[in-house]
Amino acid sequence: MSLATTLRWHDGRLVDDEVGEAGGGDGDASRDDGAPEARRDPIRVADSWLVVDGAVRALDVHRDRFAGSVRQAAPGLDVDAFWSTAVAALPREGRWFPRAELLGDDLRLQLRPAPEPRRSVVLATASSDPRTEPLVKGPDLEALGALRREVATRGAEEAVLLDGDGWVVEGAWSSLLWWRGDALCMPADDLPRLPGVTVRTVLTLAAVLGVDVLHERVTPEQLDGFEIWSLSALHGVRIATRWVDGPTTAEEPGRLATWQRRLDALRRPLPAA
Repeated sequence: MSLATTLRWHDGRLVDDEVGEAGGGDGDASRDDGAPEARRDPIRVADSWLVVDGAVRALDVHRDRFAGSVRQAAPGLDVDAFWSTAVAALPREGRWFPRAELLGDDLRLQLRPAPEPRRSVVLATASSDPRTEPLVKGPDLEALGALRREVATRGAEEAVLLDGDGWVVEGAWSSLLWWRGDALCMPADDLPRLPGVTVRTVLTLAAVLGVDVLHERVTPEQLDGFEIWSLSALHGVRIATRWVDGPTTAEEPGRLATWQRRLDALRRPLPAA
């Protein structure tokens, strides 16, 4: 298996999706999620994770986030059976970036080759915040993808969302952290954002290692001279090397590589198919 495949949950099993590439997928996995295309139904819930030679980081957390959102949106669906079958269908060799979805009332699995990871990212402040359901991954993916395309015209790769008061909230398709000396910082808890799986893993590592974690309200200007991280399931941790028309970024040599190795060490083999 080397090309993207879309499978639909039907009568207790996964079957080829007749819509296939035209209506069930998000295209090039290198774009992370949410690329625009014709769909018969809206994305109500989605979750993606990286598979490397049959091993995944925090798969149970991805499962809980996806299943919890599906139960809220479509309580009659057997999301547990779908998830177990989907995991069994995942390739055990190579790099993959599958995505579980609830489209309308249909559960689907996209099997997509994953691109090579990227170490760095260029940020730009988004012109607006189009999110309608900031706590659920899925409904806003395409609108957030449009923001990324907008900042790409300015030479950036990720859009930074601000709330109405100008506080940094998150990236369009990533969580944001920054370092204040030896303390790891994150947006204040009351700023609505997606419960990111990778950021949760990093914060758990920080607690184990005794690293102080600060919850802050900051504007982009207040991050001038700081080391800023963008976190996602696809890339793990990426360092911001530039913020277009924004603060000057910084980097402590060796810190990013150390934390990326810690994350990579947390991958665990998938259950036997």
